Amino acid sequence: MSIHPTAIVAEGARLGAEVRIGPYAIVGPNVQLGDRVVVHPHAVIDGHTTLGEEVEVFPGAAVGLAPQDRKYDGSPTRLVVGARTIIRECATLQPGTAGGRSETTVGAGCLIMAYCHVAHDCVLGDGIILANATQIAGHVSIEDFAILGGVTTVHQFVRIGTRAITGASTRVVQDIPPYMTADGHPARLVGLNLVGLKRAGFAEPTVLALKRAYKDVFLRGPFQEAASRLREAEVPEVRRLGAFLGESERGVTRARRRE
Repeated sequence: MSIHPTAIVAEGARLGAEVRIGPYAIVGPNVQLGDRVVVHPHAVIDGHTTLGEEVEVFPGAAVGLAPQDRKYDGSPTRLVVGARTIIRECATLQPGTAGGRSETTVGAGCLIMAYCHVAHDCVLGDGIILANATQIAGHVSIEDFAILGGVTTVHQFVRIGTRAITGASTRVVQDIPPYMTADGHPARLVGLNLVGLKRAGFAEPTVLALKRAYKDVFLRGPFQEAASRLREAEVPEVRRLGAFLGESERGVTRARRRE
């Protein structure tokens, strides 16, 4: 274990093996750091916060401080961050609220770039990338391996499906289905995340089935009838897409109109 003499680690903080805490960093009394966590200079970790093993927190990040929610009453709500997640400079991650889940959850192997914000009661899966200055409002759910381009903004209660991707400066106000690419202000679907699916090793028949599903639901329609048919598909990824569409409460981001 290595703790710089200028760092402040409150009594009660629980530190795993081989933790490293840099100059002027602050770790609060209800914080738990897993093995080999690295806290860089001037980072602040407070509240009822748990960081999994090998999490790395860069300078200026504020992790676990009180939510920016006027309804927050000081309850001991939690922030839990999974193993190997990287939190870059000046990012802010905040715990849940008593009126929500009472917990904000970030999965394993995520990359949260500089100046990103993850608000109260969010649920982020594994392997997610939030590019610089992405802003996630409260109660948002983001499934595994989604990628949000820089300066993406996400409205509260929105869901973003697995393997979805957004372009830079996208404004997301409704759910983005799995495997899709969204772009614009406000967001519109522009097709499948083909590059992401290829890199992830999706088989060609699966990609073709998803292409057909996209065309049926978003380009041909009617939307509700086409979406309901997906839930009976043979391909698991298509069924997952259909289930996601059927569970939407905020509404689903639709395709950009063709010129």
